[in-house]
Formats: sequence, C-alpha cells, structure tokens
Amino acid sequence: MGEASGGMTIARLAKAGGVGVETVRYYQRRGLLETPARPDGPGSGGGVRRYGAEDARRLRFIRSAQAAGFTLEQIGELLALDAGEDRGRALALAQGRLVELDARIADLEAARTALRRLAGACAGGGKGPCPILEAFEG
Repeated sequence: MGEASGGMTIARLAKAGGVGVETVRYYQRRGLLETPARPDGPGSGGGVRRYGAEDARRLRFIRSAQAAGFTLEQIGELLALDAGEDRGRALALAQGRLVELDARIADLEAARTALRRLAGACAGGGKGPCPILEAFEG
C-alpha cells in the first residue's frame, strides 16, 4: 500500500513530519491531527492505523506554523478556517503574530547592543571583575 493511498504507519508519518511518534500522538490528543480507526478483519494489516498524504501535509503545516511562533491553539484555529470563507481571521492571526515577532526582535536587538557594549568593556581590560559577570549578577 503506498503513502498516497493511506499506507503510512504512525512512525513513517512522524518521520515524514520530522517529529517523534509521541509528538504525533500529542497533536492527536490536542485535536490537530486525526486518529484513524484501526482496520479489522482479514488482510487488514494487523489492525495498524494508516495515515495518508493529507495527514503528512497537515503535520508539516503544524510544524511550520509552530516555527513561525503560532501557539497550538492558534494553529488549531488556522486549521479550522476555510481559506475561502474566512481569510480575514487568518490575516488577523498572522498580523498579530507579526506584532509579537517585531516586539521580540526589538528585545533581541536591545540585548545584542547591551551585550556588545559589555563585551567591549570586558575586552578593554582593566582591574576588577569582568563587566559581563557584574551585569548578570545584579
């Protein structure tokens, strides 16, 4: 049975998504991925659940959305949205995430500037404790 026809085991699905099996199960418990029924009867593959290409696509979407910083709740909402019906809500979620990312970038740039200043003071030598160590102790 090929992958396109629903032939992947959970281990193969996890590998295709770059995650572990427990991560797939976690997403299933959270309602982000479907849990297929176990087949029964002769020739059913021993009752092993099978996943298809759509499951792999959905798993990759979840991982990409997480990498962009969306929460699992937001990802669930994105998955529930019909792209043709509620693009406005999808856009609002994306814009909200952009605002959060911009704030995080500003924080990181400020931290980088402060650390460069401290590294310069430390490299300048002198007596006494290193300014970097002093800054983190206070």
